[in-house]
Amino acid sequence: MAGLDTNVLVRWILDDDEKQAARVQILFEEARASQAVLFVPITVMVELEWVLRSRYQLDKATVLGAFNALLEAQELEFQDEAALERALSLYRQSTADFADCLHAGQCGSAGRAPMMTFDETAA
Repeated sequence: MAGLDTNVLVRWILDDDEKQAARVQILFEEARASQAVLFVPITVMVELEWVLRSRYQLDKATVLGAFNALLEAQELEFQDEAALERALSLYRQSTADFADCLHAGQCGSAGRAPMMTFDETAA
């Protein structure tokens, strides 16, 4: 099973580079055809949120929609998906940034909640 970098997911979500997006489409089609899954590290998801928000100026609702679409893709397997889902729920409901929500999600997923922090927004 291959792992994916942030730029591959950006091409799939935004289709902003014709050649690279076509290569990503082929990669996903091949995974589907062979019933393989592509691995997404949790660190890629942190970077992906940052890139979509800061580089592409996508708002929170659009980023959440993109993440939900990724989670629904049968071709993808996420590292610590339970923590990612917790993080997205926290992110949806709070003003904390996604990275802080993911930190808290990982603590919760590991049975180590609450996460102690001096960051009032994250708390």
